[in-house]
Parts: sequence; C-alpha cells; structure tokens
Amino acid sequence: MTTQSSPQERVKAIQSALLDAGLDGWLFYDFRKSDPLAYRILLLDRNAFASRRWAYYIPAEGEPVKIVHRIEQEKLDELPGRQLVYNRWQQLHAHLREALGVSNREASDGHSLRVAMQYSPNNNIPYVSRVDAGTVELVRSFGAEPQTSADLVQIFEAVWTEEQKRTHDRAADNIHRIILEAFAEIGRRIRAGEPTTEYDIQQFIMRRFEEEDMTSDNDPPIVAVNANSAMPHYVPSPTRHSPIKRGDFVLLDVWAKMKSPGAVYADQTWTGFVGESVPEEHARIFEIVSRARDSAVEFLREQIGAGNYVRGAEVDDVSRGVIERAGYGEQFTTRTGHSIGEEVHGNGANIDNMETPDARRIIPRTCFSIEPGIYQENLFGVRSEIDVYVGEGEVEVTGQPIQREVVAILR
Repeated sequence: MTTQSSPQERVKAIQSALLDAGLDGWLFYDFRKSDPLAYRILLLDRNAFASRRWAYYIPAEGEPVKIVHRIEQEKLDELPGRQLVYNRWQQLHAHLREALGVSNREASDGHSLRVAMQYSPNNNIPYVSRVDAGTVELVRSFGAEPQTSADLVQIFEAVWTEEQKRTHDRAADNIHRIILEAFAEIGRRIRAGEPTTEYDIQQFIMRRFEEEDMTSDNDPPIVAVNANSAMPHYVPSPTRHSPIKRGDFVLLDVWAKMKSPGAVYADQTWTGFVGESVPEEHARIFEIVSRARDSAVEFLREQIGAGNYVRGAEVDDVSRGVIERAGYGEQFTTRTGHSIGEEVHGNGANIDNMETPDARRIIPRTCFSIEPGIYQENLFGVRSEIDVYVGEGEVEVTGQPIQREVVAILR
C-alpha cells in the first residue's frame, strides 16, 4: 500500500488523487469502528477507543476539517485541519454542512459538490460499502452528491510498495515449496502405511509456516479430499476431517505472509491424486480449469500491454466463459479471483462479475488471485490458483512454476 511518513503527507497524497479523479473532496465518517478503511487510509490507531461519531473532510484543495464529539475531542488530533466540536446532533449536522461548504461551492460554479464516501451504488462492491444509508441521505440533503470512493480506496489500500512486493515473492516461493512438501508427506505416510487425515496435513503446513517465519493470521489452509474439495471453503478441523487414502483426490489451498510489518499475502491452490497416475476424469476437469486460468492471464497481458484499462469484471468474464463453453458454468460457483494485500482478501479490484459486478479498474502495483474452479457436488472439485501482479504496463504471475497437471502423489 502506498505509504507516507506522516498524516500530513497522506492528506497531500489524497488531495492529489482527488484532483486526478475530478472529485471535490473525500468525506470520512465513522461510528464505533464502522469504517475500518478510514482508520487505515488516514493512518489512525485502529485500537484507539471510539464511542462517538466523527467525520473528516478532505477537500481537493484547501484545509481539511475535523468534526469530533465534545467528550472525544482528541480523536483526530494527529490529522491536519481545523476542528469543529459538536455535542448535540443538530451541531453535528451543521458542522457537516459547513465542512462541505456546499452553498459556497454552488455559488461559485453552480454544480453539485461531488464527494467521495465509502459508499457503493447498489452495494455492488461490499468491501467499500461502509457508510450507512442514513448518512448518505444526510449528505445528499445538503445538496452534495456522494460518489463511490472505490477507486480511491485502491490507491491507498491495494497499491504495493517495492518492499511489500519482495515480501510477497518470498512468501510465494515458500508456499510453493511447502505445497510440494505436503504432497510428499502424504506420499510418505501412505507408503509407510501410516494413517493420515486432512487435519494432519493441514497441521504439517502450519508447522512449516512457523519454521519459515510466516503467518496466516490464525486462518489455517484448506486440505480437502474427494467430495470435500467440491466445497470451495471447506476447512478441516480437529473434529471435522476425512482420512487421506490411496485413490483419493486432494486439493491444497495455501495462503500466508511473512511475519514482518506491512507484509502482504501469497495464495496458491494445487491439486493431486494419491496414486501412481491420475484418472482421466480428474485430468480432463483440470485441463478445463487451467485453460480458464491461462485465458484470464493472456487477456490481462494483451490489454494491459496495449495500455488499455481493464476492469475486474471483464477478467472474470474471460475465465468464466471458458468453463461455461465447456458445459460446467453452473459448477463454477465462485468469482475468478480476489484482491491480495495485508489481508489475504484485500481491498482492491476483485476478479468478479458473478458475486458482484466489480467495475473497478485494475491499477498498477496491485495483486490479485486468478482461481477458476469446477465444483462437482458429492464428487470432487478442481481449483487452480495463481497470483498475478500488475506492474507498470506488465503482468507477472508470481510463485512460479504454474501447475500444469494434477500431481500424481505416488509416482
């Protein structure tokens, strides 16, 4: 994510982004941590006590305005700008109107104030929908017109620094190696006649994370066999797991990041078969899924290489189209991919036109997964997941090599 050393520098960067976007300002609003994005973007302490409403308005040009409650006047002290203190709700409304300066703006050029907020029309992008409908109505009642902050959020939440890219590359290399080690551990246990389960292999992976100084923030990886692999978010636990035996299909979905400040995630999914060779049906389904994966990457490279804007929904359409044409559209039950950042599911553009119509542009120095799948209920599910980093005009698949065939674990 873009970093500035002080809140003052962050505000200057926000004002520059507002001018580039043709917006008049950005209104941040929070009640009891209702908007975690505001804390992150404004570099506020996410753990600080907050029991009353506060707002912070950054105009594209001019001095920001802080609005705080009388009993929590220090809430925004670290941010630049003049402070307005309220006690009664009527004062809060009056201060919001004053901060926006709507009447002055209309008098100067006659058009409605275009104010970015953590709002998404029709809730199309729930990651951004943090402001309640009533607050949006209130701002509209002042004569301002709320605009989605979705693309602005990307700039300050999804763009990686060079150091973050290095942490990702290291995590990706480690994850690739750990996945292959997990398949080898399954093979070792099967050959030795040692009973093993999904949970055993999950814990093997978690131990390897610790050895490599990595974390998954207490979200353990997916190890799923046979019909369990047809449930995209199945996760084994001490009380819910299946044995792994000869003749089983195994899916490993592994995500983690380095234990260093600001580190970002890597996320990969591979599949294997506990045998000397892979059955034809598993290989056939994998071929369709991998073709959908590769088609998405090829589309990205063509469009971004040509200098075109690409939206997350467009990439989903390309990947999904391959699986639909193969006759498995109803079995592709998830989006094609998700943004990746300091959380494994980040706040940038998702590769999605199924769960949500994500119209956000894919911008430079952001990363996301490409992970199409075919999930045949009560049989097995195939997913192939890679991470894609978009640089300045180029597209990189990280964590090489890409899986090209189902792993024959006992070969």
